[in-house]
Amino acid sequence: ISIFMTHLSNYGNDRLGLYTFVNLANFVQSWTNLRLHTLPPVQLAHKYFELFPDQKDPLWQNPCDDKRHRDIWSKEKTCDRLPKFLVIGPQKTGTTALYLFLVMHPSILSNSPSPKTFEEVQFFNRNNYHRGIDWYMDFFPVPSNITTDFLFEKSANYFHSEEAPKRAASLVPKAKIITILIDPSDRAYSWYQHQRSHEDPAALKFSFYEVISAGPRAPSELRALQKRCLVPGWYASHIERWLVYFPPFQVVSNNNLHHLLIIDGQQLRTDPATVMDEVQKFLGVSPHYNYSEALTFDSHKGFWCQLLEEGKTKCLGKSKGRKYPPMDPDSRAFLSGYYRDHNVELSKLLHRLGQPLPSWLRQELQKVR
Repeated sequence: ISIFMTHLSNYGNDRLGLYTFVNLANFVQSWTNLRLHTLPPVQLAHKYFELFPDQKDPLWQNPCDDKRHRDIWSKEKTCDRLPKFLVIGPQKTGTTALYLFLVMHPSILSNSPSPKTFEEVQFFNRNNYHRGIDWYMDFFPVPSNITTDFLFEKSANYFHSEEAPKRAASLVPKAKIITILIDPSDRAYSWYQHQRSHEDPAALKFSFYEVISAGPRAPSELRALQKRCLVPGWYASHIERWLVYFPPFQVVSNNNLHHLLIIDGQQLRTDPATVMDEVQKFLGVSPHYNYSEALTFDSHKGFWCQLLEEGKTKCLGKSKGRKYPPMDPDSRAFLSGYYRDHNVELSKLLHRLGQPLPSWLRQELQKVR
């Protein structure tokens, strides 16, 4: 099946008039033994995707990257409502706290909330992607200054998504990427407790150790929960997937600039002002915002909050900083062994990228020696 674009639907490619196809069809019919068949467009599309199912998903690109595309883009639309950086997760590492700290900066703007997924758009990893780029851009404000304003979105399940890196690179290839890493064992346990608080039947029925140690013949709901607990902690594998589409460095004005920032989640929890200084430097955003004066530690909640006027504070919601029993020793030992090779691979990756090892990773590597 061959599909060609003609004048009316030709989107920024070399023009092909209808007469070209008439001449080609006449030539094939007269001078070859081939027999041409056609179908109405919708039926032809179904037939095509039956033969090539891997091409069924679209791959959106920025319509303003090519002058020919930009010239036929509606004058009422703009490409300025696309993010300059993405916070990709993973879940349960402190991404919501980072989100709160980022939007405190006067030049950093996030998307409007989604009625279904709160502050996360979840565009690149789910079927929302099929809604198109107009749907996506409608979540973002029009920046007052496209040079100094930084739009971003945070969707924590982008990190381990198979589709998100390729889709994001196609639409926002110059975007910077931020990820937060904590001890994957703690992340797994936090996700389990998160699911218990949301009354997930498997989390309520099975202990944490039963979940993480379940075998291939375990019930499907148990294995599904196990996957959500364990797989996002394969940090090196997921980061490598992102690096295929977002090289760690990009050349701008003959300077190598980092494309990827890996935040130590433990440091974000204990010393957020220092981390946010690093984030501002990584993004190149101005003016410099003094988080040391803008954040205060809430001893009752146990984490850092935004300091408002008259000593008031703005903190994360009740679901954050939830108290639960410490992880049992058997689960800790199991996960230490489970993640050992993954952590070694992560240390090699960070050395290659010239990025420091998080404090929790240094501690875990001590156990390997």
